[in-house]
Amino acid sequence: MNNRRRLTGIVTSNKMQKTVVVEVSRTFRHPLYKKVVHSRKRMMAHDELGCQIGDHVTIVESRPISRQKHWVVEAIIRHDIDAGEIPAEV
Repeated sequence: MNNRRRLTGIVTSNKMQKTVVVEVSRTFRHPLYKKVVHSRKRMMAHDELGCQIGDHVTIVESRPISRQKHWVVEAIIRHDIDAGEIPAEV
């Protein structure tokens, strides 16, 4: 195992070729005010696995691939089943 950072997030966009946008969210307690803080960060990742919107993925740090891509999708943890379906009209 190497020393590269690994983060887990949810794919929010896959409209580009071989690129997905992954939203990584973290929750922590503020050190001074003790209030729970929610923060999210969206990062572009290189995708060779064919991720879909809503998938839970692990991304790993890499060399700069383009101006905004510095991450690569390492593994798909869980597929989102309902992401691609259009709700049925009643």
